[in-house]
Amino acid sequence: MYRISPHIRIFALALLAGAGLATFWVNLDPGSYYDFIEWRIADLVLPGWVWAGSVSLTPFMIVADILMALFFFLIGKELWEAMTLERGSLSGRRAILPLGMTAGGLIGAGAGWLILSALIETAEEAVSGGGWQAPLGSDTLLVCLFGRMVFGRRPALHLVMLLAIATDILALVILGLSNLAFSPRLMWLLVTLASALVVYRFFGRSPGAGASERERRAAAALWPYVIAGAFCWFGVAAAGLPATLGLLPLLPAIAHADRSFGLFAEAESFLHDPLNRLIRLLVWPVILILFLFGLIRGGVDLAAFAPTTLVMLGALWLGRPLGMALVVLALAAIFGSRLPRGLRVRDLVLSVMLLSIGFTVPAVAIEASLPGGAMREAARMGMAISLLAGPIAVLVARGLLRRGPAPSAPTP
Repeated sequence: MYRISPHIRIFALALLAGAGLATFWVNLDPGSYYDFIEWRIADLVLPGWVWAGSVSLTPFMIVADILMALFFFLIGKELWEAMTLERGSLSGRRAILPLGMTAGGLIGAGAGWLILSALIETAEEAVSGGGWQAPLGSDTLLVCLFGRMVFGRRPALHLVMLLAIATDILALVILGLSNLAFSPRLMWLLVTLASALVVYRFFGRSPGAGASERERRAAAALWPYVIAGAFCWFGVAAAGLPATLGLLPLLPAIAHADRSFGLFAEAESFLHDPLNRLIRLLVWPVILILFLFGLIRGGVDLAAFAPTTLVMLGALWLGRPLGMALVVLALAAIFGSRLPRGLRVRDLVLSVMLLSIGFTVPAVAIEASLPGGAMREAARMGMAISLLAGPIAVLVARGLLRRGPAPSAPTP
Protein backbone atom coordinates (compact mmCIF):
# COMPACT_ATOMS: atom_id res chain seq x y z
CA MET A 1 0.00 0.00 0.00
CA TYR A 2 1.35 3.42 -1.00
CA ARG A 3 1.83 6.26 1.49
CA ILE A 4 -1.10 8.69 1.77
CA SER A 5 -0.37 12.40 2.04
CA PRO A 6 -0.26 13.55 5.69
CA HIS A 7 -2.28 16.60 4.67
CA ILE A 8 -5.46 14.50 4.60
CA ARG A 9 -5.33 14.09 8.36
CA ILE A 10 -4.79 17.84 8.78
CA PHE A 11 -7.77 18.52 6.50
CA ALA A 12 -10.02 16.33 8.66
CA LEU A 13 -8.81 17.84 11.93
CA ALA A 14 -9.33 21.37 10.59
CA LEU A 15 -12.90 20.48 9.63
CA LEU A 16 -13.60 18.98 13.06
CA ALA A 17 -11.99 21.95 14.83
CA GLY A 18 -14.25 24.38 13.00
CA ALA A 19 -17.34 22.26 13.68
CA GLY A 20 -16.43 21.92 17.37
CA LEU A 21 -15.99 25.67 17.77
CA ALA A 22 -19.26 26.30 15.92
CA THR A 23 -21.16 23.84 18.14
CA PHE A 24 -19.81 25.51 21.27
CA TRP A 25 -20.71 28.95 19.89
CA VAL A 26 -24.24 28.12 18.71
CA ASN A 27 -25.16 26.57 22.06
CA LEU A 28 -23.55 29.34 24.11
CA ASP A 29 -24.90 32.31 22.15
CA PRO A 30 -27.05 31.27 19.16
CA GLY A 31 -28.05 34.82 18.28
CA SER A 32 -24.51 36.03 17.65
CA TYR A 33 -23.62 32.81 15.80
CA TYR A 34 -26.45 33.11 13.30
CA ASP A 35 -25.82 36.84 12.97
CA PHE A 36 -22.24 36.00 12.02
CA ILE A 37 -22.93 33.35 9.36
CA GLU A 38 -25.78 35.42 7.86
CA TRP A 39 -23.94 38.77 8.04
CA ARG A 40 -24.58 40.64 4.79
CA ILE A 41 -21.13 41.87 3.86
CA ALA A 42 -22.30 43.37 0.58
CA ASP A 43 -25.17 43.22 -1.89
CA LEU A 44 -24.23 42.82 -5.53
CA VAL A 45 -26.77 44.01 -8.08
CA LEU A 46 -26.16 42.07 -11.28
CA PRO A 47 -27.70 42.64 -14.70
CA GLY A 48 -30.96 40.78 -15.23
CA TRP A 49 -29.45 38.71 -18.03
CA VAL A 50 -26.89 37.39 -15.54
CA TRP A 51 -28.94 36.92 -12.36
CA ALA A 52 -32.46 37.88 -11.36
CA GLY A 53 -32.20 40.25 -8.40
CA SER A 54 -29.24 40.96 -6.12
CA VAL A 55 -26.71 38.57 -4.63
CA SER A 56 -25.88 38.95 -0.94
CA LEU A 57 -22.31 38.18 0.04
CA THR A 58 -22.46 36.45 3.43
CA PRO A 59 -19.88 34.27 5.21
CA PHE A 60 -22.07 31.29 4.38
CA MET A 61 -22.19 32.12 0.67
CA ILE A 62 -18.48 32.91 0.41
CA VAL A 63 -17.35 29.73 2.15
CA ALA A 64 -19.98 27.21 0.99
CA ASP A 65 -20.40 28.33 -2.62
CA ILE A 66 -17.06 29.88 -3.57
CA LEU A 67 -14.23 28.61 -1.39
CA MET A 68 -15.48 25.03 -1.04
CA ALA A 69 -15.25 24.69 -4.82
CA LEU A 70 -11.48 24.51 -4.29
CA PHE A 71 -11.88 21.56 -1.91
CA PHE A 72 -14.14 19.64 -4.30
CA PHE A 73 -11.67 20.39 -7.09
CA LEU A 74 -9.00 18.74 -4.93
CA ILE A 75 -10.97 15.54 -4.29
CA GLY A 76 -12.47 15.57 -7.79
CA LYS A 77 -8.95 15.35 -9.15
CA GLU A 78 -8.52 11.99 -7.40
CA LEU A 79 -11.73 10.62 -8.90
CA TRP A 80 -10.80 11.88 -12.36
CA GLU A 81 -7.39 10.22 -12.24
CA ALA A 82 -8.90 6.97 -10.95
CA MET A 83 -11.17 6.87 -14.00
CA THR A 84 -8.77 7.97 -16.74
CA LEU A 85 -5.12 7.36 -15.92
CA GLU A 86 -3.05 4.22 -16.27
CA ARG A 87 -3.48 1.91 -13.26
CA GLY A 88 -6.51 3.95 -12.15
CA SER A 89 -8.82 2.35 -9.59
CA LEU A 90 -11.90 2.72 -11.81
CA SER A 91 -10.52 1.20 -14.98
CA GLY A 92 -11.80 -2.07 -16.44
CA ARG A 93 -13.37 -4.69 -14.19
CA ARG A 94 -11.90 -3.01 -11.12
CA ALA A 95 -14.64 -0.39 -11.41
CA ILE A 96 -17.51 -2.86 -10.93
CA LEU A 97 -17.37 -3.21 -7.14
CA PRO A 98 -16.76 0.46 -6.16
CA LEU A 99 -19.25 1.86 -8.67
CA GLY A 100 -21.86 -0.72 -7.69
CA MET A 101 -21.43 -0.03 -3.98
CA THR A 102 -21.54 3.72 -4.58
CA ALA A 103 -24.79 3.45 -6.53
CA GLY A 104 -26.28 1.13 -3.91
CA GLY A 105 -25.35 3.51 -1.11
CA LEU A 106 -26.89 6.51 -2.87
CA ILE A 107 -30.11 4.65 -3.64
CA GLY A 108 -30.30 3.18 -0.14
CA ALA A 109 -29.79 6.53 1.59
CA GLY A 110 -32.40 8.28 -0.56
CA ALA A 111 -34.91 5.44 -0.22
CA GLY A 112 -34.28 5.23 3.52
CA TRP A 113 -35.11 8.93 3.90
CA LEU A 114 -38.34 8.60 1.90
CA ILE A 115 -39.51 5.49 3.77
CA LEU A 116 -38.68 6.79 7.24
CA SER A 117 -40.14 10.26 6.58
CA ALA A 118 -43.35 8.56 5.42
CA LEU A 119 -43.50 6.53 8.63
CA ILE A 120 -42.50 9.36 10.97
CA GLU A 121 -44.20 12.75 11.00
CA THR A 122 -41.16 15.01 10.88
CA ALA A 123 -42.29 18.66 10.84
CA GLU A 124 -45.19 20.85 9.79
CA GLU A 125 -43.10 22.49 7.07
CA ALA A 126 -41.98 19.13 5.63
CA VAL A 127 -42.82 18.57 1.96
CA SER A 128 -44.12 15.11 1.08
CA GLY A 129 -41.41 13.20 -0.75
CA GLY A 130 -38.93 16.03 -0.22
CA GLY A 131 -35.51 16.17 1.39
CA TRP A 132 -34.26 12.82 0.08
CA GLN A 133 -31.11 14.50 -1.25
CA ALA A 134 -29.93 15.45 2.26
CA PRO A 135 -28.40 12.08 3.31
CA LEU A 136 -26.90 11.09 -0.05
CA GLY A 137 -23.37 12.32 0.62
CA SER A 138 -20.74 11.06 3.04
CA ASP A 139 -17.49 12.73 4.13
CA THR A 140 -14.27 11.92 2.30
CA LEU A 141 -11.94 13.36 4.94
CA LEU A 142 -13.52 11.79 8.02
CA VAL A 143 -13.89 8.44 6.25
CA CYS A 144 -10.19 8.59 5.42
CA LEU A 145 -9.28 9.66 8.98
CA PHE A 146 -11.13 6.77 10.61
CA GLY A 147 -10.29 4.44 7.73
CA ARG A 148 -6.59 4.72 8.49
CA MET A 149 -7.31 3.72 12.09
CA VAL A 150 -9.41 0.77 10.94
CA PHE A 151 -7.38 -0.56 7.99
CA GLY A 152 -3.88 0.81 8.48
CA ARG A 153 -2.20 0.55 5.09
CA ARG A 154 -4.23 -2.39 3.81
CA PRO A 155 -5.90 -2.20 0.34
CA ALA A 156 -9.32 -1.75 1.97
CA LEU A 157 -8.34 1.83 2.85
CA HIS A 158 -8.02 2.62 -0.85
CA LEU A 159 -11.48 1.14 -1.52
CA VAL A 160 -13.25 3.05 1.23
CA MET A 161 -11.63 6.34 0.18
CA LEU A 162 -12.66 5.75 -3.41
CA LEU A 163 -16.23 5.02 -2.31
CA ALA A 164 -16.34 8.20 -0.20
CA ILE A 165 -15.04 10.43 -3.00
CA ALA A 166 -17.41 8.97 -5.59
CA THR A 167 -20.34 9.21 -3.16
CA ASP A 168 -19.66 12.86 -2.36
CA ILE A 169 -19.19 14.00 -5.96
CA LEU A 170 -22.22 12.09 -7.26
CA ALA A 171 -24.38 13.28 -4.35
CA LEU A 172 -23.65 16.90 -5.28
CA VAL A 173 -24.37 16.20 -8.95
CA ILE A 174 -27.69 14.57 -8.04
CA LEU A 175 -28.53 17.50 -5.75
CA GLY A 176 -27.94 19.93 -8.60
CA LEU A 177 -29.87 17.96 -11.18
CA SER A 178 -32.83 17.36 -8.86
CA ASN A 179 -33.21 21.10 -8.21
CA LEU A 180 -32.45 22.12 -11.77
CA ALA A 181 -35.02 24.28 -13.50
CA PHE A 182 -34.89 24.11 -17.29
CA SER A 183 -34.62 27.72 -18.33
CA PRO A 184 -32.44 29.99 -20.48
CA ARG A 185 -30.06 30.19 -17.51
CA LEU A 186 -28.64 26.82 -18.56
CA MET A 187 -27.04 28.61 -21.51
CA TRP A 188 -24.41 29.82 -19.07
CA LEU A 189 -22.96 26.31 -19.15
CA LEU A 190 -21.65 27.25 -22.58
CA VAL A 191 -19.27 29.64 -20.81
CA THR A 192 -18.00 26.74 -18.73
CA LEU A 193 -17.62 24.51 -21.78
CA ALA A 194 -15.90 27.20 -23.85
CA SER A 195 -13.45 28.00 -21.03
CA ALA A 196 -12.43 24.36 -20.66
CA LEU A 197 -12.07 23.85 -24.42
CA VAL A 198 -10.02 27.00 -24.95
CA VAL A 199 -7.58 26.31 -22.13
CA TYR A 200 -7.21 22.71 -23.26
CA ARG A 201 -6.58 23.74 -26.87
CA PHE A 202 -3.82 26.24 -26.06
CA PHE A 203 -2.35 25.02 -22.77
CA GLY A 204 -3.75 21.66 -21.69
CA ARG A 205 -1.84 19.32 -23.97
CA SER A 206 1.68 18.17 -23.17
CA PRO A 207 4.26 19.49 -25.66
CA GLY A 208 5.67 16.98 -28.10
CA ALA A 209 9.27 15.81 -28.31
CA GLY A 210 10.18 18.53 -30.81
CA ALA A 211 8.55 21.41 -28.92
CA SER A 212 10.47 24.66 -28.46
CA GLU A 213 11.47 26.05 -25.08
CA ARG A 214 8.76 28.70 -25.41
CA GLU A 215 6.12 26.04 -25.99
CA ARG A 216 7.34 24.05 -22.98
CA ARG A 217 7.15 27.10 -20.72
CA ALA A 218 3.66 27.89 -21.97
CA ALA A 219 2.56 24.32 -21.24
CA ALA A 220 3.89 24.62 -17.67
CA ALA A 221 2.12 27.92 -16.90
CA LEU A 222 -0.62 27.89 -14.27
CA TRP A 223 -2.24 31.31 -14.81
CA PRO A 224 -4.39 30.16 -17.79
CA TYR A 225 -6.04 27.55 -15.57
CA VAL A 226 -6.74 30.12 -12.85
CA ILE A 227 -8.51 32.40 -15.34
CA ALA A 228 -10.37 29.51 -16.96
CA GLY A 229 -11.37 28.25 -13.52
CA ALA A 230 -13.02 31.58 -12.70
CA PHE A 231 -15.08 31.42 -15.90
CA CYS A 232 -15.94 27.75 -15.30
CA TRP A 233 -17.16 28.46 -11.79
CA PHE A 234 -19.22 31.44 -12.93
CA GLY A 235 -20.87 29.45 -15.73
CA VAL A 236 -21.91 26.65 -13.36
CA ALA A 237 -23.18 29.04 -10.66
CA ALA A 238 -25.09 31.25 -13.12
CA ALA A 239 -26.71 28.15 -14.64
CA GLY A 240 -28.24 27.28 -11.27
CA LEU A 241 -26.12 24.22 -10.49
CA PRO A 242 -24.27 23.80 -7.16
CA ALA A 243 -21.45 26.32 -7.26
CA THR A 244 -19.26 23.92 -5.28
CA LEU A 245 -18.99 21.86 -8.49
CA GLY A 246 -17.90 24.86 -10.52
CA LEU A 247 -14.25 23.87 -10.97
CA LEU A 248 -14.76 20.19 -11.79
CA PRO A 249 -15.39 20.75 -15.56
CA LEU A 250 -11.87 22.16 -15.77
CA LEU A 251 -10.18 18.92 -14.67
CA PRO A 252 -10.10 17.21 -18.12
CA ALA A 253 -8.56 20.35 -19.64
CA ILE A 254 -5.51 20.57 -17.34
CA ALA A 255 -2.28 18.87 -18.37
CA HIS A 256 -1.66 16.02 -15.94
CA ALA A 257 0.54 13.01 -15.23
CA ASP A 258 0.30 9.84 -17.32
CA ARG A 259 -0.37 7.38 -14.50
CA SER A 260 -2.08 7.24 -11.13
CA PHE A 261 -0.08 6.65 -7.95
CA GLY A 262 -3.23 6.10 -5.86
CA LEU A 263 -5.72 8.28 -4.03
CA PHE A 264 -4.01 11.20 -2.25
CA ALA A 265 -0.64 9.52 -2.80
CA GLU A 266 2.27 11.27 -1.14
CA ALA A 267 4.42 10.46 -4.19
CA GLU A 268 2.41 12.92 -6.29
CA SER A 269 3.95 15.80 -4.32
CA PHE A 270 7.11 15.21 -6.38
CA LEU A 271 5.36 15.48 -9.77
CA HIS A 272 5.69 18.67 -11.80
CA ASP A 273 2.70 18.51 -14.14
CA PRO A 274 0.33 21.52 -13.92
CA LEU A 275 -2.49 19.61 -12.22
CA ASN A 276 -0.35 18.34 -9.34
CA ARG A 277 1.31 21.73 -8.97
CA LEU A 278 -2.09 23.39 -8.67
CA ILE A 279 -3.09 20.86 -6.01
CA ARG A 280 0.06 21.58 -4.00
CA LEU A 281 -0.71 25.31 -4.09
CA LEU A 282 -4.19 24.62 -2.74
CA VAL A 283 -3.15 22.51 0.26
CA TRP A 284 -2.75 25.24 2.88
CA PRO A 285 -5.65 27.42 1.66
CA VAL A 286 -7.91 24.34 1.78
CA ILE A 287 -6.96 23.72 5.42
CA LEU A 288 -8.25 27.19 6.27
CA ILE A 289 -11.31 26.73 4.04
CA LEU A 290 -12.27 23.48 5.76
CA PHE A 291 -11.94 25.09 9.18
CA LEU A 292 -14.20 27.92 8.02
CA PHE A 293 -16.69 25.46 6.52
CA GLY A 294 -16.86 23.57 9.80
CA LEU A 295 -17.37 26.90 11.58
CA ILE A 296 -20.09 28.07 9.16
CA ARG A 297 -21.98 24.81 8.59
CA GLY A 298 -20.87 22.44 11.35
CA GLY A 299 -22.56 24.03 14.34
CA VAL A 300 -25.01 21.62 15.99
CA ASP A 301 -27.77 22.93 18.24
CA LEU A 302 -27.90 20.32 20.99
CA ALA A 303 -31.55 21.23 21.67
CA ALA A 304 -32.62 20.60 18.08
CA PHE A 305 -33.42 16.89 18.42
CA ALA A 306 -36.63 16.10 16.54
CA PRO A 307 -38.12 13.33 14.35
CA THR A 308 -36.09 14.63 11.40
CA THR A 309 -32.97 13.71 13.39
CA LEU A 310 -34.05 10.07 13.40
CA VAL A 311 -34.91 10.16 9.71
CA MET A 312 -31.49 11.55 8.83
CA LEU A 313 -29.67 9.07 11.04
CA GLY A 314 -31.76 6.15 9.77
CA ALA A 315 -31.06 7.03 6.15
CA LEU A 316 -27.31 7.08 6.86
CA TRP A 317 -27.04 4.13 9.25
CA LEU A 318 -29.72 1.84 7.78
CA GLY A 319 -30.58 2.92 4.26
CA ARG A 320 -27.04 3.32 2.93
CA PRO A 321 -25.65 0.06 4.41
CA LEU A 322 -28.64 -1.95 3.17
CA GLY A 323 -28.34 -0.47 -0.31
CA MET A 324 -24.63 -1.26 -0.50
CA ALA A 325 -25.09 -4.78 0.89
CA LEU A 326 -27.82 -5.62 -1.62
CA VAL A 327 -25.64 -4.46 -4.52
CA VAL A 328 -22.67 -6.52 -3.30
CA LEU A 329 -24.86 -9.62 -3.08
CA ALA A 330 -26.35 -8.96 -6.51
CA LEU A 331 -22.91 -8.53 -8.09
CA ALA A 332 -21.70 -11.71 -6.42
CA ALA A 333 -24.70 -13.61 -7.80
CA ILE A 334 -24.23 -12.19 -11.30
CA PHE A 335 -20.46 -12.48 -11.67
CA GLY A 336 -19.80 -15.29 -9.19
CA SER A 337 -16.31 -14.04 -8.48
CA ARG A 338 -14.35 -13.52 -5.28
CA LEU A 339 -13.27 -10.38 -3.51
CA PRO A 340 -10.45 -8.37 -5.10
CA ARG A 341 -7.01 -9.38 -3.96
CA GLY A 342 -6.19 -8.23 -0.44
CA LEU A 343 -9.81 -7.66 0.62
CA ARG A 344 -11.87 -9.69 3.06
CA VAL A 345 -15.55 -9.81 3.98
CA ARG A 346 -14.83 -7.95 7.21
CA ASP A 347 -13.21 -5.18 5.14
CA LEU A 348 -16.45 -4.66 3.22
CA VAL A 349 -18.46 -4.61 6.46
CA LEU A 350 -16.15 -2.05 8.03
CA SER A 351 -16.14 0.01 4.82
CA VAL A 352 -19.94 0.15 4.85
CA MET A 353 -19.86 1.25 8.50
CA LEU A 354 -17.44 4.07 7.68
CA LEU A 355 -19.58 5.19 4.73
CA SER A 356 -22.44 5.66 7.21
CA ILE A 357 -20.74 8.91 8.24
CA GLY A 358 -22.38 11.98 6.76
CA PHE A 359 -20.99 15.47 7.24
CA THR A 360 -19.51 17.75 4.57
CA VAL A 361 -21.82 17.05 1.61
CA PRO A 362 -24.97 16.53 3.75
CA ALA A 363 -24.21 19.90 5.37
CA VAL A 364 -24.40 21.46 1.91
CA ALA A 365 -27.45 19.43 0.83
CA ILE A 366 -29.48 20.20 3.95
CA GLU A 367 -29.63 23.89 3.05
CA ALA A 368 -30.78 23.18 -0.51
CA SER A 369 -33.25 20.37 0.11
CA LEU A 370 -34.98 21.03 3.46
CA PRO A 371 -37.41 23.83 4.37
CA GLY A 372 -37.45 25.64 7.66
CA GLY A 373 -34.71 26.37 10.14
CA ALA A 374 -35.90 23.93 12.82
CA MET A 375 -36.10 21.03 10.38
CA ARG A 376 -32.64 21.79 9.05
CA GLU A 377 -31.15 21.98 12.53
CA ALA A 378 -32.75 18.64 13.44
CA ALA A 379 -31.30 17.04 10.31
CA ARG A 380 -27.92 18.55 11.14
CA MET A 381 -28.04 16.89 14.55
CA GLY A 382 -28.66 13.52 12.86
CA MET A 383 -25.70 14.23 10.61
CA ALA A 384 -23.54 14.97 13.66
CA ILE A 385 -24.62 11.79 15.47
CA SER A 386 -23.66 9.78 12.38
CA LEU A 387 -20.02 10.66 13.09
CA LEU A 388 -20.12 8.04 15.83
CA ALA A 389 -19.95 5.43 13.07
CA GLY A 390 -16.23 6.20 12.83
CA PRO A 391 -15.27 5.37 16.42
CA ILE A 392 -17.65 2.38 16.39
CA ALA A 393 -15.91 1.00 13.28
CA VAL A 394 -12.53 1.44 14.99
CA LEU A 395 -13.72 -0.50 18.05
CA VAL A 396 -15.23 -3.25 15.91
CA ALA A 397 -12.02 -3.53 13.86
CA ARG A 398 -9.90 -3.91 16.98
CA GLY A 399 -12.29 -6.53 18.33
CA LEU A 400 -12.10 -8.49 15.07
CA LEU A 401 -8.32 -8.18 15.05
CA ARG A 402 -8.12 -9.87 18.44
CA ARG A 403 -10.30 -12.72 17.15
CA GLY A 404 -8.00 -13.46 14.22
CA PRO A 405 -8.38 -13.48 10.40
CA ALA A 406 -11.73 -14.08 8.73
CA PRO A 407 -12.30 -16.05 5.51
CA SER A 408 -13.23 -14.34 2.25
CA ALA A 409 -16.53 -14.87 0.50
CA PRO A 410 -17.75 -14.75 -3.10
CA THR A 411 -18.31 -11.25 -4.42
CA PRO A 412 -16.86 -9.11 -7.21
